[in-house]
Amino acid sequence: VHEMWDDFFLEHDLETPYGMIHVVIRGTPKGNRPVILTYHDVGLNHKLCFNTFFNYEDMQEITKHFVVCHVDAPGQQVGFISLRSMSPFHIIFQSVIGIGVGAGAYVLAKFALIFPELVEGLVLINIDPNGKGWIDWAASKLSGLTSSLPDTVLSHLFSQEELMNNTELVQNYRQQIGSCVNQNNLQLFWNMYNSRRDLEMNRPGTVPNAKTLRAPVMLVVGDNSPAEDSVVECNSKLDPTNTTFLKVSLPGKLTEAFKYFLQGMGYIASLKDRRQSAMPSASMTRLARSRTASLTSASSVDGTRPRPCTQSESTEGIGQINHTMEVSC
Repeated sequence: VHEMWDDFFLEHDLETPYGMIHVVIRGTPKGNRPVILTYHDVGLNHKLCFNTFFNYEDMQEITKHFVVCHVDAPGQQVGFISLRSMSPFHIIFQSVIGIGVGAGAYVLAKFALIFPELVEGLVLINIDPNGKGWIDWAASKLSGLTSSLPDTVLSHLFSQEELMNNTELVQNYRQQIGSCVNQNNLQLFWNMYNSRRDLEMNRPGTVPNAKTLRAPVMLVVGDNSPAEDSVVECNSKLDPTNTTFLKVSLPGKLTEAFKYFLQGMGYIASLKDRRQSAMPSASMTRLARSRTASLTSASSVDGTRPRPCTQSESTEGIGQINHTMEVSC
């Protein structure tokens, strides 16, 4: 398994003033290229959250060109003993392209707001940029009294329809959340995420001295995700000239989108598609060209929200788009 990720593998627990951090680093440095830094959602760890994603052939091709660093939130890795408390912590690299899911997306976005010079790109999946108020806190407390912790976390990860259907995927997650992550540590992480502050971002030009993410951003939301409204709201707060909004139903489409996201940033001129007979989808080609256009053009932007792009209409106007783009795939 390690050989699939290049010739270097390091798994280590780092003692910091802010708590114990478990990191897994794969690959060898590639010149001055940024590190791909991942941060998982609450209820998961890097293995549960990212293993399937990084095992896709497209991602294995990508990881030949980058070092990948997976970070587990304190106490969330498999087999870790109980923590007495959850403390805020910081981890710094020379330069990163972040991939975060849920709570991890919030953490990486906040990191990018504080240290914009260290972040070259962000993939934010199911992000909620809003803080939690007293009503949210009370609802969370009430939910904790009436539901088990795994079930409470599942309501964050899955839609009510998916939970009602109790699919095999939901059952697997329930079992793994209950057995793979220390429940005391999970409760601390859950409490911390549910006491988060608002990221206080605003789209440039909407308010004086607007603060938002400077790096190219790919916002992603899954079909039937409970975070869809939050991701749409986050999209409204970002700079439309460097933001792509992607709604996906198949995980494999996300790897394709990420490949073109990196190409649009100029890091990979061309990647071989291992599926010999497969061609990139039209919507993904448009995504890549739109990303390139948005990075090389400072043209004025129409503030209206574009309608979702489907593959049947995605070939229209290729290369002319430099505003927030939505792709459904």
